[in-house]
Amino acid sequence: MINSLLINLPLIIQDTAAIEGDMGMLWMLLSGILVFFMQAGFTLVESGMTRSKNAVNIAMKNILDICIGSLTYWFVGYSLMYGDTSNGWFFWSGIMKGDGADLFFQTMFAATAATIVSGAIAGRTKYSTYAIFSVVMTAIIYPIAGGWQWQGSGWLTDLGFIDFAGSSIVHAVGGFAALVAAFMVGPRIGKYVDGKVVPIPGHNQILATLGVFVLWLGWFGFNGGSQLAWGGDDAIGASAVIVVTNLAAAAGAMGALITTWLWYGKPNLAQSLNGALAGLVSITAGCGNMSEGGAVLAGLLGGVIVVFSIEFIEKKLKIDDAIGAASVHGVAGFWGTIVIGLWGVDGDTGIGIFNGGGADQLIAQLTGAFAYMIWAILLSSIVFGILKYTIGLRVTEEEEIAGLDISEHGSIAYPGKRDR
Repeated sequence: MINSLLINLPLIIQDTAAIEGDMGMLWMLLSGILVFFMQAGFTLVESGMTRSKNAVNIAMKNILDICIGSLTYWFVGYSLMYGDTSNGWFFWSGIMKGDGADLFFQTMFAATAATIVSGAIAGRTKYSTYAIFSVVMTAIIYPIAGGWQWQGSGWLTDLGFIDFAGSSIVHAVGGFAALVAAFMVGPRIGKYVDGKVVPIPGHNQILATLGVFVLWLGWFGFNGGSQLAWGGDDAIGASAVIVVTNLAAAAGAMGALITTWLWYGKPNLAQSLNGALAGLVSITAGCGNMSEGGAVLAGLLGGVIVVFSIEFIEKKLKIDDAIGAASVHGVAGFWGTIVIGLWGVDGDTGIGIFNGGGADQLIAQLTGAFAYMIWAILLSSIVFGILKYTIGLRVTEEEEIAGLDISEHGSIAYPGKRDR
């Protein structure tokens, strides 16, 4: 019996590896499906937090993102992100590269980066303008910068930069692009009157709440699937990633809830929802390099930060970000990236300045976070600048007042008269 086992041991090991490979592929496919479902969450959040007369436009932009993202990323984006490189900055291996579970999973991330911009410029932006930007984001802006770390031979990889699932690579790039877009498109009519901020509440906070739950669910695939494998240590690692992701989301929501309770006098639903999302963004980079306690603290502070950031951008910078996308994804993404250098871990070893790891990791994280922020701001400014002086960025005043559902799409989301 023992001799038979020894003789067959290589075959057993080979079969085990094959099974783990198949399970890894299945895990990536299932995770990619969860990330695909996040488009439904974004649609609900963005439409619920904006006026009802623009709900069809929101839905049309989200359907556009997944369609354009799937096609452009398959055609050129994957190669620009995972192709060959001689310098660690730019990558290319020809058109229509990538296949199977890997291509599908990575495509969903590209579509997410584009969708982040949608909500920030809701209610006043031309559909054609947004369509062009979505193409550029998924085909050029996101994949080139993503390769700096995820390709494996990029300059940020060599620096030791960590972004496990994309706090900077996906969310900060999308978030800071959203900030540029909101600034260049300008505020919605009636948002600022005589220098004062006029609240424009969303038409359905229940839809927004359901959207956050959908995104929360999808994030388990977003972060957990970024393990890119399943079986043995990878299964343990992916499970741990999902646990810390959930803890950070819960802590983020509580951070925003408590902050608004103390600041506004009552707990605010919209800010609490943004807090949950900020908690998720805050753990996305470090979900593979964070203890459970560290994840709770990262998410909690992310939820607090996002409240102050939304207030600052709206009231001090006078930039009308309709749903707080720049704060949730950009600012929280920056925070989630650098927190690894504060109390991140590598297994049982601290790599942050507060747990004995020194300053090297923090320097690497700051370098990467600033690189992605600058890249997103610079490229988005160029694209929106060109669009502004060619086809224009926003609809006419009459079209905005009527609502983009009617003016851009000739239909409405709800029957009957709507003035919001």
